[in-house]
Amino acid sequence: MEQPNSNYINDLSGDNQEFKARLIKILKKELPEEIELYFLQMKNKDLLLAAQAVHKLKHKISILGLEKSYYIAEEYENNLNGSIIILQIEFEAILRIMQKFVDCL
Repeated sequence: MEQPNSNYINDLSGDNQEFKARLIKILKKELPEEIELYFLQMKNKDLLLAAQAVHKLKHKISILGLEKSYYIAEEYENNLNGSIIILQIEFEAILRIMQKFVDCL
């Protein structure tokens, strides 16, 4: 499985370490909240709201340079919108990898 990286964050912030620190702070705050919301929606079996949570998480997937994972998330979002949970295991593995990476930033 591909691994997250901070290339996009580094490219976006350039030499501005203050801006980079703010981006990382936002990521560290928002990612766990969005993951928690996703799992809550799945627990409640509200697949449409879970799909919305996946949609928001796709932005974080992209920021962390997970190109292949982005396409998995996109397909999973579409599946959830059709009340299908195919790719749930793969998507949730991506979330764990992302959270672990962000925790170490």
